[in-house]
Amino acid sequence: MFTTFIRQLRVLLLGMWLGAAIFFGAAVAPALFGVLRSAGLVNANELAGSVVTRLLSFLNKGGFEIALFALVTAFFVNRNQRLVARTIEVLSLAIMAIMTGVSQWIITARMVALRAAMNGTIDQVPFTDPRRIEFNSLHRYSTTVMMVAMLAGLIAFFITTSSSMRATKTNSSVSEPGAGRGPQAGSPHGVVDATASSESLKGLG
Repeated sequence: MFTTFIRQLRVLLLGMWLGAAIFFGAAVAPALFGVLRSAGLVNANELAGSVVTRLLSFLNKGGFEIALFALVTAFFVNRNQRLVARTIEVLSLAIMAIMTGVSQWIITARMVALRAAMNGTIDQVPFTDPRRIEFNSLHRYSTTVMMVAMLAGLIAFFITTSSSMRATKTNSSVSEPGAGRGPQAGSPHGVVDATASSESLKGLG
């Protein structure tokens, strides 16, 4: 019962994180930058970047913790899983944890430090400024790292889901009454066949 709960929890957490990451990258961030820039604000990029950084921090930390949880629990909830599938799942979860950790505590931390070191808002810093150049480069790295984390999480999600469904079917077939005792065991047809057989034997005697 507890193992089944952990399996379902792993699928739920991975699915929630993937949904949040896809929605953030495809809708939230572009919409936020687009709305603030269309408002004609002088510091539109600064405001949008601050909001995106906070949301990305929440997403990175959540992905890191979920990946660690799924990675640790993978060693005792999927004991009957095929070796190849288990290896791919563990590697995918490890990559997801590493990528989200790098994004949060290396890339994002450096971008925040660069933004704080700039005089004024980032919108007023020339594109030729070394700090602005490094900031834009780190932004591209951040996008790439997040895409890798999402791809790894997606692979782990599909493997975890298939393993959970397979385990559920196995448990259902084992707990089914009369399972493993023949197609007619425990059924009325089995009783009738047994009675008919005994009567036939009596008739032969």
